[in-house]
Amino acid sequence: MKEAVEKFKAVITGKGGEIINEENWGLRKLAYPIQKKSTGFFCLIEFKTPSELIKILEIEYKRDERVIRFLTTRLDKYSIEYAEKRRNKKESSVKVTEE
Repeated sequence: MKEAVEKFKAVITGKGGEIINEENWGLRKLAYPIQKKSTGFFCLIEFKTPSELIKILEIEYKRDERVIRFLTTRLDKYSIEYAEKRRNKKESSVKVTEE
């Protein structure tokens, strides 16, 4: 799984994108079986990139047999604010637990 995530991160950064945040959500149960699999590894990557790269990235997702499903969305200004607050809250809770 880590190898697949690194591959897609390399595609993003290699084509002029910038990775803002990455969260590995780990092994989770799927809502319904997909290709006779009931669990999967989930990873969230938040990035900024030129719009042309989205098409290339989605083609790479489809070509990689390790990827069962993917979702690419564009965040509006309210979603970006929420994501920043969520990251800051997460970072502050990590600092408290480390001390």
